[in-house]
Amino acid sequence: MIQIEELVSELKVNIIKTLGLIDVTPEDIKDDAVLVGGDTGIDSIDVLELVMMIEKDYGVKIDSKELGAKVFASVRALATHIFNNQRQKA
Repeated sequence: MIQIEELVSELKVNIIKTLGLIDVTPEDIKDDAVLVGGDTGIDSIDVLELVMMIEKDYGVKIDSKELGAKVFASVRALATHIFNNQRQKA
């Protein structure tokens, strides 16, 4: 069973890959830093791509703007949401 810390690391790699962030490394994305509108330059259009990646790769839906705002607060918040919702299905 994957742990939250592993998921956080994996998500950083997937975020960079999905959005094609050329000058960003996983180390540049802080676990608890603001994800959307923060230092990474992720905007609302990028969020749509991330929502699709999360649904495809993790089988977890983010189906409302309110949930999205909470889930994309940070990489750790996103990892926690995926972790909790994947486990319910498993």
